[in-house]
Amino acid sequence: MRIAVAIPCYKVTQHVLGVIAAIGPEVHTIYAVDDACPEGSGRFIEEHNQDPRVKVLFNPENRGVGGAIVTAYKAAIADGMDIVVKIDGDGQMNPALLPKFIRPLLRGEADYTKGNRFFRPESVQGMPPVRLFGNAVLSFMTKLSCGYWNLMDPTNGYTAARTCVLAELPLDKLEKRYFFETDMLFRLNTLRAVVKDIPMDSVYADEESNLKIGKVLPEFLKKHASRLWRRYVYNYFVRDFNVGTLYSLFGVLLLTVGSAFGAMHWLDSARSNQPATSGTVMLAALPVLIGIQFLIAFLHYDVSNLPTDPLSNSLAAQQPDES
Repeated sequence: MRIAVAIPCYKVTQHVLGVIAAIGPEVHTIYAVDDACPEGSGRFIEEHNQDPRVKVLFNPENRGVGGAIVTAYKAAIADGMDIVVKIDGDGQMNPALLPKFIRPLLRGEADYTKGNRFFRPESVQGMPPVRLFGNAVLSFMTKLSCGYWNLMDPTNGYTAARTCVLAELPLDKLEKRYFFETDMLFRLNTLRAVVKDIPMDSVYADEESNLKIGKVLPEFLKKHASRLWRRYVYNYFVRDFNVGTLYSLFGVLLLTVGSAFGAMHWLDSARSNQPATSGTVMLAALPVLIGIQFLIAFLHYDVSNLPTDPLSNSLAAQQPDES
């Protein structure tokens, strides 16, 4: 298979040549995407790079890491690459790990792989506590909104993807900036693509993150809620109508009816200064308890409803034999 590497380049002139030099011979093409870098990363690479595999691409305006990667994805699809690995140009992602990321794709075990810095306790020893807590919270939110309950570290940007699967995605609709990795997982879930975590260690220098939690948290919450609702409607009403659909509908219905009935009689008791009868309490509590049970059953169904058959295998089978 023809393997490509995509490197988004924005203020990485001090490290990007070292990253390129560390990429092994198994890689056919390296796409370095200058995302309107004020330091002229693209021109810098063209002037100093000696690796013939490198192709420098230029975005006319800054589109964020997502926009840069989409540019590389489109080029890889057009050039007939089979796998694209995304590595940052700042030197914090070890190119020596690349074989681990592509191995499940080569074996037909997954459509997309991503790094996981939480797999081993030793891997997070160098991670600042604030980032550790923030990534744990983001991981849980991503599990809810994207449906990949088996994954952690959703903001990890070390990824590898089959281009035949990327070609099925609406690449121009992907988020362009900090929410790119999460949006990619959401889009992959709509295709029922298989995603696997690859254990890796975290590497942090003294750099200051451009991600301001207080600024992006409201935006992240809104986008996660939007994708959770869209995933629920698509997976449980549009594409399929299954037992999970019934669990969720009856759970919400019973919980709403029981809560409304209980609140109404509680207000009546407060106004009349007479306690409700035991029968009234049971009529309010029973639907609430059963509704909660139904919602727990729905959550259990959703957790177990992970895609297991890689989409790339069926897509490859559909391609005509060129021999």
